Amino acid sequence: VQLQASGGGLVQAGGSLRVSCAASGRTFGNFDMAWFRQAPGKERGFVATINWSGGTYYAGSGKGRFTISRNNAKNTVYLQMNSLKPEDTAVYYCAADPPSRFWQVLTSDYSYWGQGTQVTVSS
Repeated sequence: VQLQASGGGLVQAGGSLRVSCAASGRTFGNFDMAWFRQAPGKERGFVATINWSGGTYYAGSGKGRFTISRNNAKNTVYLQMNSLKPEDTAVYYCAADPPSRFWQVLTSDYSYWGQGTQVTVSS
């Protein structure tokens, strides 16, 4: 699976942004997909995941503000981010892995990574 993230940019605090991740490979629909983010000087951290059946799980920082979704026909996963805060500024990475019975929230859980897209939230 190859992943290509896009849609990052500069947005004011309180605004919204949607990032996308296009995947290649015929098995996309069977994979767990996730978004992580990494701010300067910090470790890459979990944001949200969606499993093959559409079930979702969020980190506390994005719960209620972020929505992860997928379109298997387009081999694409999305992260809609609302009410953005300056602390959401980071490079956002998409990740993929074969399905698990458990929510996969660690970077080590994922075998495939996109190149990242920069999201900057100004105050």
